[in-house]
Amino acid sequence: MSDQFKARPHDPYNVYTSPNEAILCLDSFQSMYTQMLCGLLNRDQVLRIGAIFASGLLRAIRFLQLNWKLLVHDIETGTLNPKITDPSIRECIFHLLQPNTELAHFIAKKCSAENWEGILKRIWPNTKYLDVIVTGAMAQYIPTLDYYSGGLPQCCIVYASSECSFGLNLNPMSKPSEVSYTIMPNMAYFEFLPHDQAEPPFYDESPSRLVDLADVELGKEYELVITTFPGLCRYRVGDILQVTGFHNSAPGFKFVRRKNVLLSIDTDKTDESELQSAIERASLLLREFNTSVVDYTSYADTNTIPGHYAVYWELMIKDPEKGPTREVLDRCCLAMEESMNSVYRQGRVADNSIGPLEIRVVKNGAFEELMDYAISRGVSINQYKVPRCVSFTPIMEILDARVISSHFSPATPNWTSERR
Repeated sequence: MSDQFKARPHDPYNVYTSPNEAILCLDSFQSMYTQMLCGLLNRDQVLRIGAIFASGLLRAIRFLQLNWKLLVHDIETGTLNPKITDPSIRECIFHLLQPNTELAHFIAKKCSAENWEGILKRIWPNTKYLDVIVTGAMAQYIPTLDYYSGGLPQCCIVYASSECSFGLNLNPMSKPSEVSYTIMPNMAYFEFLPHDQAEPPFYDESPSRLVDLADVELGKEYELVITTFPGLCRYRVGDILQVTGFHNSAPGFKFVRRKNVLLSIDTDKTDESELQSAIERASLLLREFNTSVVDYTSYADTNTIPGHYAVYWELMIKDPEKGPTREVLDRCCLAMEESMNSVYRQGRVADNSIGPLEIRVVKNGAFEELMDYAISRGVSINQYKVPRCVSFTPIMEILDARVISSHFSPATPNWTSERR
């Protein structure tokens, strides 16, 4: 909404297909609909497609799946859907929208096909890459984006948050797993708290341990602490970063994980990266069935005795007749448990303090409804991330109401007692 954006000078390397009125519209449906319409009208001029986070881009694809018939009608007739009521948008689109039967028939043919593999490349043929963050927890979306984009490169260009910008990826065409961000020292004052594997109070988190930007060491992990121009003083962002190298004297960092523990039943502590790794291991069992995990979140269910981890999965099954069986999904539960740390497995095997892990498969679109709920409560669509652990009752009700099957680990994971 800033004047810097509204009155920005023309930049030939950063041209939007949509007018400002569509981009800045506060109604998410009207904004998304109009931007998608403009993107289709200018499909041959589009060179890149993106959103801040991968989840936002997938939401746009899902929006196209649900609304392509309405968009085709507008393009064919040269009229704007009456659901778009914002007068400033209607005035802008009035000058852009002309009847185009050929384009309408083309889009209808592509979108009506059951197979949406490579749909982005087929509709926007000149697209060179996806401009989207797929590091950290967003790595979960890489296979789905590969499917819809036909394997277009996924470029993670900037590392930033709502507090300030942090760094740039100086090798933007690198693989998502190899992305490293070089910190820009003029954006804020950066300090780093050495991160140990132990949790407080077993290690010192006092300010005296803070390390300046120039003093970080290669290969070590740190928690990012920032002091910003608007006034945040030694604010702990909560990101754990690993030093990967240096550009001149400026260090580069790989995003490792969020600091906070996600799940805990007893003495176990499972963080975001552990959960992500467990999901990836279990997903390998789904490959032969042409199935992947579209999205997930988790919940420490203490309503049972003993309590257990419940993980919600939304699946993309490319061939429903050859999808994974109940037995396969049960084995996915066990595969996840095999990936957990030794404290978790001890609780499962020896202490019996943790029950079998559960996977709750939800119907398609459940996580989109979760996003809609968050947006209705004031969350910015550009800042929204799927929570990897939930406990808020309304969110639980949304997910539980959409569960179509439930699966439990059929056995206990491997664990061996070690003497010290």
